[in-house]
Amino acid sequence: MKKLLLACLAISIVFLLTPIPAAAHHGYAAYDLTKILKLKGTVTDYELMNPHSMMAFDVKDEHGKVENWVAEAGHIRLMHDEGWTSDTLKVGDVVTFSFHPAKNGSHSVDLVSVEFPGGRVLWAHSSHEKIPTDF
Repeated sequence: MKKLLLACLAISIVFLLTPIPAAAHHGYAAYDLTKILKLKGTVTDYELMNPHSMMAFDVKDEHGKVENWVAEAGHIRLMHDEGWTSDTLKVGDVVTFSFHPAKNGSHSVDLVSVEFPGGRVLWAHSSHEKIPTDF
């Protein structure tokens, strides 16, 4: 009986001391949530996925040079709740992206919404306050 108790205690200690990876979510500290910028761009990639949906788009700068941008959006369920589907965007679509820019000036952004030709708007995070599209 003592050996069994000792063995259970030893196994318990091993399990308690074994590191377990923590599932953590990064915040929005990389983005300037006080600013919302708008850019019209051409979709180059679009994926609804967990933990974040992603879309890539190209924008021509004032000199005609193409800049590549990547936008991070909500998870699949949230995006579906906002009206997104797997074929909402297609490569080649030209839409207007509204987003929180990266604090470091990179072209990686936190997407707020997408405005389609004709004026339809889809939001990318239900937790964001819905903002007017004419800001």
